[in-house]
Amino acid sequence: MTGRTESGPVSVLWIDGALVEEAEARLSPFDHGLLTGDGVFETLRIIRGRPFAARRHLDRLARSAAGMRLPCPEAAVVRSAMDQVIGGNHLDEGRLRVTVTSGPGALGSDRASVEPTVIVAAGPLPTWPPAADVAVAPWPRNERSPLAGVKSTSYGENVVALAFARDRGAGEAIFANLAGRLCEGTGTNLFLGLGRRLVTPSLSSGCLAGVTRELLLELVEVAEDDLPLTALAEADEAFLTSSTRDVQPIRSVDGSPLPSCPGPLTAAATAAFRALVARNDDP
Repeated sequence: MTGRTESGPVSVLWIDGALVEEAEARLSPFDHGLLTGDGVFETLRIIRGRPFAARRHLDRLARSAAGMRLPCPEAAVVRSAMDQVIGGNHLDEGRLRVTVTSGPGALGSDRASVEPTVIVAAGPLPTWPPAADVAVAPWPRNERSPLAGVKSTSYGENVVALAFARDRGAGEAIFANLAGRLCEGTGTNLFLGLGRRLVTPSLSSGCLAGVTRELLLELVEVAEDDLPLTALAEADEAFLTSSTRDVQPIRSVDGSPLPSCPGPLTAAATAAFRALVARNDDP
C-alpha cells in the first residue's frame, strides 16, 4: 500500500481488522467516539521498529475499557495490528495510537449493541524542547469523576487547558484536583525533587497511572504522596513524564524558574530510563 499526498507518504492505518491507506479510511459519522467521546486510547512510542512497553499499555487499555464498560479487543489482536501498522509505514521510530470506541450509536448518550470500533494509527514523534515551561490551569481535575484514572478520548478539558498554557508561553498545563492537591498535566505525570526526595502525586489525586511513571517507580526511589499545589513552584527541581516525552525537566512554573533544571534527581531518572529503553523494548 503506497501513495503520496503533497505533504509526503500516505499513512497506513488498521481499522476494524484491515489495513487501509489514510485516504481510504472511513469512520461512521454516528460513531460514539466522535459524537460523545465514548472511547479509550493508548499512545505508544515506536523504538527500533517495535512498540515500547506494549504489554503495560495494553493492560492499561483493558483497565480503561473496563472503567468505561466498553468491550476491549484481545491483546493479541491489537499487538498484531500494531506490528502491521509499523511494518506498513516502514517505521523504526515514531508513535502509535490505539483507539477503541463503542462504535456507531444514537445521537445521544445511549450506546447501541454493536461491535466496538478499533483503530491503530502511526505518526512521527513530537519534537519536545530540552526543558518545559508549565502553567497552572485555573480549572481542577475531578478526582471523584467516573473517568478518573481512565485514559478516555474525552479530552476537551485537556485541549482547553493546553491552549491556556500556550497563550502564556508554556508547553504544558498542570492541574490541581478538587481538593487543591497537585494532580497531573494534560498528557503528563509530574515528579518533584523536594530536597533529596523524589516525589510524585499518588493515584488517589485522580492522575492517570502513566506507563512511564510506573516504570520510574520501579527504576528509582520515588515516594507517592498527597502534595499541595504549591509544592510544584516550591520544588528544587521537577520533571514531566509521558510515553513520548520520556523524562522532560521543568524549567519554570507560571514564569518563575525552578532552582535547578535539570537537577540531580531528574538527571538520575533520565539516565535510568534511557538505560531501560536501550536494553528492553517491552519491560
